[in-house]
Amino acid sequence: MDKETKSGIIAKYARRPGDTGSPEVQIALLSERINHLNDHLKLHPKDHHSRRGLLKMVGQRRGLLDYLKKKDIDRYRELLKSLNLRK
Repeated sequence: MDKETKSGIIAKYARRPGDTGSPEVQIALLSERINHLNDHLKLHPKDHHSRRGLLKMVGQRRGLLDYLKKKDIDRYRELLKSLNLRK
């Protein structure tokens, strides 16, 4: 992920200027990295080390989503809709 992509995601999901630590920003950044790794693994199916990293990131995102759901259900639903995480 290049700097422009990362700063664009942070700007889009930040709750206030300079916000990089809110759950929304963290989940959006993890989702971008997960999508990138998914594409990588389609080209390199035997790359098990990257697959393990992907699974760790998915678990981390799941934990952040659970936290946000418990903390504020409306922000959770809005984030799911904007990231297209549910089919």
